[in-house]
Amino acid sequence: MTPGLDLALLLGAAVLLVAIGAVRFSTRLGVPSLLVYLALGVAIGEAGLGIRFDDAELTRVLGFCALIVIIAEGGLTARWSTLRPVLGLAGALSTVGVLVSIVVVGLVVHLLLGLDWRLALLYGAVLSSTDAAAVFATLRRLRLPPRLVAALEAESGMNDAPVVILVVLLSRTGPVEHPWWFEVFLVGYELGVGAAVGLATGLAGRFALRRAALPSSGLYPIAAVGFTVLAYAAGAVLHASGFLAVYVAGVLLGNARLPHRQAILGFADGLAWLAQIGLFVLLGLLATPERLHIALVPAVVTGLALLLLARPLSVLVSALPFRVGLREQLFLSWAGLRGAVPIVLATIPLSARVPGADRLFDAVFVLVVIFTVLQAGTLAPAARRLRVTAPAEPAEIRVETAPLERMRADLLQLEVPAGSRLAGVHVDELRLPVGASVTLVLRDGVGFVPGADTRLKTGDSMLIVATAGVRDEAERRLRAISRRGRLARWFGEYGEDRDG
Repeated sequence: MTPGLDLALLLGAAVLLVAIGAVRFSTRLGVPSLLVYLALGVAIGEAGLGIRFDDAELTRVLGFCALIVIIAEGGLTARWSTLRPVLGLAGALSTVGVLVSIVVVGLVVHLLLGLDWRLALLYGAVLSSTDAAAVFATLRRLRLPPRLVAALEAESGMNDAPVVILVVLLSRTGPVEHPWWFEVFLVGYELGVGAAVGLATGLAGRFALRRAALPSSGLYPIAAVGFTVLAYAAGAVLHASGFLAVYVAGVLLGNARLPHRQAILGFADGLAWLAQIGLFVLLGLLATPERLHIALVPAVVTGLALLLLARPLSVLVSALPFRVGLREQLFLSWAGLRGAVPIVLATIPLSARVPGADRLFDAVFVLVVIFTVLQAGTLAPAARRLRVTAPAEPAEIRVETAPLERMRADLLQLEVPAGSRLAGVHVDELRLPVGASVTLVLRDGVGFVPGADTRLKTGDSMLIVATAGVRDEAERRLRAISRRGRLARWFGEYGEDRDG
């Protein structure tokens, strides 16, 4: 290889490893990791190591690729049981809420900063989308009711689709060729067809992966993520919303009983981290530090308008048809985190050479840094003050499945987590259905074949072989005992999968 490529690989690997190490550092300090990644990008840029990078179009393309992975991971890890009750609220926040936010921010920016209406509305549109990476990374560390977490995560996964469409429409530099009603129809078409493409791709992926006997377990995660990328590409080819297609396909695949499901989720999580690191470092590299101080006042004015006016009003209007309490509305307003998505969206008018787009990019960059620190650092105290915290619950058991194709059976693997009532239960008290049997227990690093009187302990790992016909029944029985003990059925607990 050439010396230039070797140097690029050296620098890239060093940045990646430093970024991974910074996750632990930022967690201890309570600082969102995205700020560390942005700082890394700035540090290796022209103001630091002297690497000059100003290709807004390449940043937009790579940013969209990263967002596909991040949104796919959000869909794969979204649980339908918690998503279904808040789907209407999340949909309202992603559409009506977005429009309210654009109008309010655009009006304030137009009046206070003196920007023309087009650029003012672009400020509102770029900042109207909450960031999936920031929301997922921050909320999953807090003890919050599943309803709130699901609403915020679903909103961040869904609102990119309409926002991207609106930003692209506002960034057009040529004459308007269609009447306003055609643009409204176009937005509806892109969202409707995008959802349909995601549904079709997700169903096809579920069908294929549940019936395919791939020669290596490592191929299942690649295939699952491949289906989500296929959903985006198919939607884009049909001039529909690829981001909505990705999220819908991810939800369908993530809630299916796929072989090696936990491996799929782990692989998607790792890819999402890689995408976040690359995206934030790239955005930091694109920023010009010597210009950022000029954007401080516009960023603060716009951020305050967004945080104190636009976001609360958009939540209020969106929540009107639903039963959402005042405290929950206040938390939803404060937890609308911005991150990489607004910065990526700001590259669209920048690459289209919209007048004032460079100032827009700088203002959005500064705003994201300031208000991410402000909001993310105060979410936990805000949740306690508003009394929307949830008590800690024992971890749900995770059942990993691998197909044994020739035997028409499945190999189930699970670990007894802390707080699970599987601990203390004898193997014969599991009362697994005929066709399912515990074949191996791993305890303290030593594996042994259990007997009927073997008592399970916290931390034990078990291998269970089950015929295809009783696999689901065996999983339900194990979940039921984990939740309520050996007398689970007496308490009306039948082990329905809350994650699926």
